[in-house]
Amino acid sequence: MKGMTSKAVSPSQAHSQFADSLKQAIDQLNHSQVESNQKTEALAKGEINDLHDVMISAQKASISMQTAVEVQNKVIDAYKEMMRMQV
Repeated sequence: MKGMTSKAVSPSQAHSQFADSLKQAIDQLNHSQVESNQKTEALAKGEINDLHDVMISAQKASISMQTAVEVQNKVIDAYKEMMRMQV
């Protein structure tokens, strides 16, 4: 495999990178939820009248939340499976 260099990553670096990735994912999820709520509120107040945009934002937020819950469930299942392993 030319051009690929593998760098050893220490456990603390891996932990830090995972924590950063998780924080970014949670921040993105929160942003989509907040954006959907703001657009829904603005529509209810009559400040905007683009129902399609509001519905698309709400659907994006819903799909993001469903995905986050599914990923959480898979991580928990993987953790439980690791705890059952005998060393």
